[in-house]
Amino acid sequence: MRKKIKIVQIASEIEPFSKSGLGGVVGSLSRTERKLGQNVVAITPYYETAAEQNGGPLEIIAENHEIEITHGVFERVTYLRGYMRDSRVPIYFIKHENYLDGKVDFRGKIYGAPNENARFFFFDVAALQLLKKINWKPDIIHCHDWHTGLIPYFLKGRYKKDPFWEKTACLFTIHNLVYQLGHDWWLIDEKDRDDGRAPLPSFIEKEAIERINFVKRAIMNADAVNTVSETYREEIMTRDFGEDLHRMLKNRENIVFGIVNGIDYNEYNPLTDPGLYRHYSVKSVSRKRDNKIWLQKHYGLKKGFNIPLLCMTSRIVEQKGFALLLPILSTLMESGAMMIIMGDGAEEIKKLLAEVSKNFPEQLIYTPFDSARETSLYAGSDIFILPSRFEPCGVNQLIALRYGCIPVVHHIGGLADTITNFDPRTETGNGFTFAGYDSNNLLVALARAIETYKHKDVWKHLVVSGLREANSWIIPTKKYIELYKTTSKLRRARKKKNGE
Repeated sequence: MRKKIKIVQIASEIEPFSKSGLGGVVGSLSRTERKLGQNVVAITPYYETAAEQNGGPLEIIAENHEIEITHGVFERVTYLRGYMRDSRVPIYFIKHENYLDGKVDFRGKIYGAPNENARFFFFDVAALQLLKKINWKPDIIHCHDWHTGLIPYFLKGRYKKDPFWEKTACLFTIHNLVYQLGHDWWLIDEKDRDDGRAPLPSFIEKEAIERINFVKRAIMNADAVNTVSETYREEIMTRDFGEDLHRMLKNRENIVFGIVNGIDYNEYNPLTDPGLYRHYSVKSVSRKRDNKIWLQKHYGLKKGFNIPLLCMTSRIVEQKGFALLLPILSTLMESGAMMIIMGDGAEEIKKLLAEVSKNFPEQLIYTPFDSARETSLYAGSDIFILPSRFEPCGVNQLIALRYGCIPVVHHIGGLADTITNFDPRTETGNGFTFAGYDSNNLLVALARAIETYKHKDVWKHLVVSGLREANSWIIPTKKYIELYKTTSKLRRARKKKNGE
């Protein structure tokens, strides 16, 4: 019998207790690791609203437990425990009245506090102290994104000689390199930027705390680093995508890896999804059209099967390619296409979308994000659009395929790793791609997709192929388990080299 790996997943959010993208990844990975026989626990901040709405009763593990944040600076923290749905993965919550209780003044959201760095500095220390409190010695600490970036630094520095961590290796996952700390890295004066080598300021030095680059320190100290697609791994080692960390990553490329995310096939299943008007599968794919009829009626769109219905569900931000989409929207509508755009974000972009939609009221709909309606767009639409300027992984294109909605994407990052351009001669490929971040290139890709849609047998082949794709979390989780083993080997090799 193979020995179970003791894994702790640490993240700023974990589904179902909190989720804005990252939480879904960490929750699904944790549950799948347990399903594959590993010994896994998770740690996340306590957000009152999220915990009450999704978690059920939580058990207090320690109340008003004193921990040392930096030398001579002590705080009291409360640790709680619950379990992830359908898996019994233990999940531990860290609660503090000033940093991690969901009541601080930052618009009722889990991010956006003015002291964001201090919040997650506190969280990182408290997470490590929690593991000592419950005497749970992990083989692997898996840290997710900037919020956990000080954990590798602490393990290699402050706790280097602590025998509790003697056999613990640390993997740091970059989900989006743009985010390196709680504020915009590029707005920090160059002379004040964290070089990653200087000792951390005391926790009472509030201004200095907010300038710490969590990601830089994670890359410098983690036993291994990975990101969420193979292509994005290559991209972040270049000036264009490396966000001023490309040289550091290139120097450490032997410890940097890439693994594409998956999606939860239980959550995203057109045969059982409660958000759909009509359920369907590969064997009953003709029922998908009933969802299109429902969408057309619900949103007041033109009716008809011969009219391609496009959709886009994403954050309404520049990164997602709206600079390409907006200039060609009118042209698309004049060609006869219909489109529904769902999401929240930049007010300026939303205003522009609303203005264009006024000219095409039966063809173009913008609607705020609605989690209860999101999958109905995939089920009822023919084409999904994601022209992102950059995309570390992306899961929306995988969800779209799961519902037989054919993606049109920019050939970049995780989109390049998951979507291949359809070739009508060989009938290979699962979507339509374009290279070069330009509106005309996007328009050409959309024109190819719309032209292919006219050929019903070919289009049905694409839809059925999408429904049959295997993009569940099983494959990436198996890759992570192997990466954990590699991370432990890298740690042992480093310690031997350094005579530790």
